Amino acid sequence: MSVLQAVIMGIIQGLTEFLPVSSSGHLAMMKNILGVDTETGILFDILLHVATLISIFLVMYTDIIRLIREFFGIVRDVFINIATFFSNLFSKNKKEYLILGSSPMRKFVIMLIISTIPTGILGYLMKDIVENAGTTLLVPGICLLGTGAILLLSDMFECGRKTPKDANYGDSFVIGTVQGIATLPGLSRSGTTISACLLCGFSRKFAVKYSFIMSMPAILGALLLEFKDIGSVHVTGGEVACYILGMVIACVVGFIALRLTIKLVMNRFFKYFGFYCLGIGAIAIVAYIIML
Repeated sequence: MSVLQAVIMGIIQGLTEFLPVSSSGHLAMMKNILGVDTETGILFDILLHVATLISIFLVMYTDIIRLIREFFGIVRDVFINIATFFSNLFSKNKKEYLILGSSPMRKFVIMLIISTIPTGILGYLMKDIVENAGTTLLVPGICLLGTGAILLLSDMFECGRKTPKDANYGDSFVIGTVQGIATLPGLSRSGTTISACLLCGFSRKFAVKYSFIMSMPAILGALLLEFKDIGSVHVTGGEVACYILGMVIACVVGFIALRLTIKLVMNRFFKYFGFYCLGIGAIAIVAYIIML
């Protein structure tokens, strides 16, 4: 891998991971139209995703730390409830069970766990479909058209008012299902999940926060699945330097792109990316027809 390839891949990953334009769709189109090998190795792909995960943490570290703390509190209460269950079996004085979602932040944690379930199931079932879909321009093109339509509609949604306190667990399951479907190349994960949050009545601030924090366990799960395919990787000193450079660029660009995306959602600017996705999707489909 050259330094230029590492820089380009880092910029693409950092920008398209958070802006609602589909990173997988753009990488698939680059590979097909330009004949560029964007699959620079599974290891490098994993490192780039780790870099963008760091970006999310840097932007939302306060909420993430609180969520992690509440998660371990929930785990503790689960064990206490299990002990209470067995105690009540042999005692006349029944003890009350602890409420797991006793605070908005704890409810947020439970919602994230629920969202991760359909995402994980769909991601696993659709793995081969997603890989095959990325080998042609047609599927990314069609999905980009779908992304464009979703983004245009999202700016038309009335501002909801749901916060973690008001949202329900059914909302989290629906949003998690949408995230699982958004693994198709050309469907923007951030665009579709934020739109799903808005459609469920989330406030725009909560929609952005939920969408990006929800992506962390999903991305980590996908990375763990990919680790088994790495096998024995031999990396030279030059490649290590390129990998580190790509990660740094992806992290920095991702940080900027994530902050920008938050402002775009709050100010209803998704429609401009909607027009962009419609245009790129149309170009991809035309290119596919020409290349037949």
